[in-house]
Amino acid sequence: MRDGYETDDFADKGEERADGVSAQERTFAALPPAPGRGFAASWWGKAWLKALEETALDLRQLKEGRRVAREGRVGAVSVRPGRITAVVSERDGSTYRSDVLLQELDEQEWDRFLGMAVERAGHIAALLDREMPPHLVEDAAAAGVDLLPGIGDLEPECSCEAWDHCPHTAALCYQVARLLDQDPFVLLLMRGRGERRLLDELQERIVVPEDPAVPEERVRGQEVAGVPAAQAFAAGGILPALPAPPELPGAPGDAPSLDTEAEPEAGVDPTALETLARDAAARAHRMLAEALAPGHEQRPVTEGLSVRQDAVRLAADARPEPWIVNRLASGSGRPRAGFPAAVAAWRYGGATALSVLDEDRPLDGEDLARARTGLAEAWEEDEAPRLRAENNRWTAADGGLQLRYGPDGRWYPYRREDGQWFPAGPADDDPAAAWAEAEGI
Repeated sequence: MRDGYETDDFADKGEERADGVSAQERTFAALPPAPGRGFAASWWGKAWLKALEETALDLRQLKEGRRVAREGRVGAVSVRPGRITAVVSERDGSTYRSDVLLQELDEQEWDRFLGMAVERAGHIAALLDREMPPHLVEDAAAAGVDLLPGIGDLEPECSCEAWDHCPHTAALCYQVARLLDQDPFVLLLMRGRGERRLLDELQERIVVPEDPAVPEERVRGQEVAGVPAAQAFAAGGILPALPAPPELPGAPGDAPSLDTEAEPEAGVDPTALETLARDAAARAHRMLAEALAPGHEQRPVTEGLSVRQDAVRLAADARPEPWIVNRLASGSGRPRAGFPAAVAAWRYGGATALSVLDEDRPLDGEDLARARTGLAEAWEEDEAPRLRAENNRWTAADGGLQLRYGPDGRWYPYRREDGQWFPAGPADDDPAAAWAEAEGI
């Protein structure tokens, strides 16, 4: 399936399947009606329609064909070398088999096309992305190969026995333009080569045996499990060079406004969707900025967030409406009263600060010795606050302030507010500086 179109794609060098159907054939399921839309968006799809519209002698037949296609009365489309076929229905229920013929390229033309494509790696990469760049068509034409049909190239045949394009063959051509938009390999199949066969032949031209001891037939045959590294490296020539990194926009993109007169679907909240869209834009901008920063490739990959963590991050970064914050608090599995502390922790230090809020963890011997050394060196003996130690937490004697030693070796200041511990500021390597944050100095 490609972009909603189911295909039955058998494209292996013209072999016959057990049921007798040619391997050089693809069948596309009938497309849905297309009221009020153009039949081609790509330039090559429009070129296909131009060949139809400049060939037909009766424009009324084309207009009727467009109507038939818009109403979805073209059945499954079969595409094979030189021919496209579909059954087209009238409103009264009568059906007609319609065919449109297109001249196949001969072997010499395919040889010239393949030779040209091998020399220009970007053309093959574009086709693999389901694009047909104008330069490909121009280069093919310079090699004496016409890929796109011209005036008179689309020859109609229909069981209605019309001698020119009738509404049925016109409707078939309009539907095929939609298929071409999605996949230009459809046109190449009509010209005589399916996707798999075409790529196999390109690969054969690229991978040339360098070792005379290896027979060419074995390299090209299916018996060989692999090829020498030099040949594999040469095959990379079908891929274009990587593009230059993009420039960082000055700000994240604007989220779409979903405040419309149309009623939303049941269970869909436009305000919540707008919040998610703004958050996605901000995250994408931040990730791009990090990726473009020098030395980014040397940094370790960050772990993904859990649902519990991401709910806090979204509330902290997106600053949504209070009712959305309440939903996030519920989704995070946290008590609603404790959610503001989690949001504050995230804003001060992200996932690490959030873990310091949540975890009351014992310190092993090395971490404990490092923490005690840091505390001893932070103050003069007569200036040090009186602290009570428990696991990774040092609490003031009066119970109002606290320092927490994080897994990153930094000190996190906390202040007791309304009966719970609340982050009082960002972490610091110096416990005295973190303590000053807790005191609000």
